[in-house]
Amino acid sequence: MPAAFIGHGSPMNALELNRFTTAWRDFGGSVRRPRAVLAISAHWYINATAVTTMTSPRTIHDFYGFPEELFAVDYPAPGLPELAEEIADVVHPTWVGADVDSWGIDHGTWSVLNHAFPDASIPVVQLSINADRPLDYHLDLGARLAPLRAENILILGSGNIVHNLASMQWQLADEGFDWAQRFDDAARTQMLHGPDGFGRLAGHADFDAAVPTPDHFLPSVYFAGLAAAANEAADVLVDGYTFGSLSMTSYTLGASVPESAEEQGTAASALPHTSPADSNI
Repeated sequence: MPAAFIGHGSPMNALELNRFTTAWRDFGGSVRRPRAVLAISAHWYINATAVTTMTSPRTIHDFYGFPEELFAVDYPAPGLPELAEEIADVVHPTWVGADVDSWGIDHGTWSVLNHAFPDASIPVVQLSINADRPLDYHLDLGARLAPLRAENILILGSGNIVHNLASMQWQLADEGFDWAQRFDDAARTQMLHGPDGFGRLAGHADFDAAVPTPDHFLPSVYFAGLAAAANEAADVLVDGYTFGSLSMTSYTLGASVPESAEEQGTAASALPHTSPADSNI
């Protein structure tokens, strides 16, 4: 089963049709039906490693300052409680907790799946990002998850390799600052040619600007771990920037890159005109 890392950007992408969401849609249409999606979202960033185990995970609207139509989105995918045991087995001896009722499907996951698998019939399980662990822990855990691909599980990381909300400029709808482009380029080189060394990006001169907090970066680290474990080259699904300080670059593993991802020339849709203090992306 293929795997992907998606630069999800604004929650509004759940509703918009642009070249990024078109690429997500085409990726979903290009893969055979998974038994489940295991999502690693930037927005479940807690002090533990855990997986959701409810049969009917709720749709979480974990943002504010956006239009009511976004809060009305429901992604009623079922869960797959038995997957928790399979995850625990493949990552042993790493401890993984079972979340029976506190989380669900957050917008880092459903904003992407709303395009990739719009009928919401494929079970979705989320894996939390442990905020107490170092970068190498997440790279190793991503590699340990690799056997699940052979069990028809689609592993999806969702975040942004460059994610600096404090530096966003609304007028730069489809542009990236020089430092954002430099770091994104370095990440691309590492992802495509040496994913096992993805952790070395922490020493890049632009790391602190591109990754002021690790939550949105770490899903790409899990994907790099998967690529390293598979010993196969990742592909760029779609790339670009928005608001100067967000990279929308996305990668796939073991999947054909849809041509339409490159053919679409539409810029990323803009967020509502609110300040970063009034929104959460």
